Amino acid sequence: MKLKTVKSAKKRLITTGSGKILRRKLTAQHLAMGKSKRVRRAAGKKVLVSTADQRKIRRLVPYR
Repeated sequence: MKLKTVKSAKKRLITTGSGKILRRKLTAQHLAMGKSKRVRRAAGKKVLVSTADQRKIRRLVPYR
């Protein structure tokens, strides 16, 4: 039986060509002006999902 993709996870996560999963960093938008310029710039970058969470995430987005 095919697994269903969780659509919200599909929109939020990116899979690289080598199979790594990327996510957005936190604190990107909320109260941004109070944060330093360096923090705001770094918040726009993508970061790897921790290895502990990758198995759970692969179940949410099985065919990506």
